[in-house]
Amino acid sequence: MLNANNPNEKTQKLLPILYRRSGIETRYSVFPDFSLPYNQWIFFENTGTVPSLEKRMSLYNDQAVDLSANAIKNCLQNAKNQDVTHLITVTCTGISAPGLDILLIKKLGLSPNIVRTSVNFMGCYAALHALKIADAFCRADASAKVLIVCTEICTLHFQNSNDVNAILSSTLFADGSAACLVTSEKDAKGLEIKQFYSKIALSGQDDMAWQLSSNGFLMTLSNHVPKLIKEEIKNLLESSLAQLQLTIDKITDWAIHPGGKNILEAVEKSLGLSHEDLAKSYDVLKNYGNMSSPTILFVLKEIMQKNESQGNVFAVAFGPGITMESVILEKNQ
Repeated sequence: MLNANNPNEKTQKLLPILYRRSGIETRYSVFPDFSLPYNQWIFFENTGTVPSLEKRMSLYNDQAVDLSANAIKNCLQNAKNQDVTHLITVTCTGISAPGLDILLIKKLGLSPNIVRTSVNFMGCYAALHALKIADAFCRADASAKVLIVCTEICTLHFQNSNDVNAILSSTLFADGSAACLVTSEKDAKGLEIKQFYSKIALSGQDDMAWQLSSNGFLMTLSNHVPKLIKEEIKNLLESSLAQLQLTIDKITDWAIHPGGKNILEAVEKSLGLSHEDLAKSYDVLKNYGNMSSPTILFVLKEIMQKNESQGNVFAVAFGPGITMESVILEKNQ
């Protein structure tokens, strides 16, 4: 991909440095283009032609359903599709009507009476917002079985440009999908939702943004974001713990959204954590990159697969605003 941005001399020197410092070894894309030499690219033609928004959305609709369906099948191994009472679809990389929710109901044979909710354009923290909605459904109805699926095709919005935002995006973002089931069952194995807490760092409103254009979605991601998170994250954690009358030593696992290596390092320094404390987040970043909304669910899955059966998990993800969305969960295995 080093030649894909049509790099000028300055960018040619910058790109290898950014890739080396990213902490990412593997990323995935629905496009074969990114595994081929640049002169063999098909969707993102090497002629300088920029795919239109219509073309990008058409491909999103083709690919997102299968990605989502596979994630849901992996999630519902011990549950029947018809038992699902609520469906929450999460995405910020594509939008249409009828949307991903209806397409999945048809493909998977979910109940046509299912309660549907779509969480759109919230970015990387959207999975935790969806968990908040699912928790509310389950508290209102003890029989609710809420399926959440987060699907992002971030590479769909690749921009072959020397703009610094486009360059940063091309070094970080990847495609992925993850699903989870939220219920009120007291004896269910997994993670029990205890407390949500969110905060908007309004001073960073212009530092992380996601805008539509005729040539796709344009990401703004400034290098000030880690600094802003470093300044705000400690207060967020302390306020969240206070609501449950917990102290920081009661947190046994940390699920920090791996929005980038610099963000993880900023959280480490602010909270006085070690690299090992954030090992699961670093592993997901290394193996998958930043997939936007599914990423935090990948981290939580890694934590759930640990043999330890007791403890509290603090999970936090970040998005446009800058929004910081957190949840404290208790292991119940």
